Amino acid sequence: MGSNICMVECLLNDNRKEIIRLLRQSEGNPVSGQEIGVKLGITRAMVWKYIKALRKDGYDIRSSPKIGYILDAYPDRVDPDELKKIMRTSLIGNDIRYYSELDSTNNTAREIAPKSPEGTVVIAETQNKGRGRMGSEWQSIPGGIWLSLILKPSIPLDNVSKITLVAGIAVTTALRNIGVDARIKWPNDVLVKGKKICGILTEVSAEVDKVDYIILGIGINANVKIADLKDEIRKNSTSIANEMGNPIDRTAFVASLLYELEQQYIKFKTQQFTNIVDEWINLSDTIGKEVKVTTPSKLIEGKAVGITEKGALVVLDRNNKKQEIIAGNCRYRY
Repeated sequence: MGSNICMVECLLNDNRKEIIRLLRQSEGNPVSGQEIGVKLGITRAMVWKYIKALRKDGYDIRSSPKIGYILDAYPDRVDPDELKKIMRTSLIGNDIRYYSELDSTNNTAREIAPKSPEGTVVIAETQNKGRGRMGSEWQSIPGGIWLSLILKPSIPLDNVSKITLVAGIAVTTALRNIGVDARIKWPNDVLVKGKKICGILTEVSAEVDKVDYIILGIGINANVKIADLKDEIRKNSTSIANEMGNPIDRTAFVASLLYELEQQYIKFKTQQFTNIVDEWINLSDTIGKEVKVTTPSKLIEGKAVGITEKGALVVLDRNNKKQEIIAGNCRYRY
């Protein structure tokens, strides 16, 4: 009995997906109910029932008697089926796990990582326990891009911080490709005009000096409404929609982001890391700034003057001595 119910639900979902695909494919031209019915092997009356159900789910479908149906707009959510069709990657995103809500995409990715292939992506529309570095809260409300990527590079444990640099370049490039003037703040933020638009959280599972897998968490305020953020977060945050003046197609942007992540990951594995360091510096918001960096053991103040191949920030301190900081909380001294 249960398997029969599952088969019916799968068929209903497949028909819905096919109707959406047909309407999208028409690019604004009407598609008749008869044409849809013939392709799906259902009646025009059944097509109409599907259209009404899709409208309830947020799809703006216009109907004209004797002409057909036109898809004017669709809900603002990442469509995993469409994403798979438009991706241009060969490794990253071959396995996509999509959820309406999770406590944390990093938590889910960590649970499945041991038995999942490299490049697996976990995406959620919302997170109720999203977090940043050092356990800080990351508010993951509808409209954002909340995803985690499972990587399994054969690298020493002390090279893991390089992956954060690689991710920063990828995110910043994807944003700049759509006209958002993004820059990287060391160690794991992406800013636009001094406001945070993205956070990156890199977690690792390793034995002694051997990396088993890396979980690369990326949170981007895509179509997030800034007014919906908490007061303490809102004042220093921005979103893609806020910067561009209109919401974006998040599915298309995720496809672009995954492509950039793969390109940078290929560079990481095949090129001298000095090339990546140079690219990071060119996109950096931090280099040249007066900074205060808090580490577990001390506070360092001075001018950020570079980055090492290990991903450490180089700060010229008050005594004109160069300090290399591999991890810490960086604030600008304005």
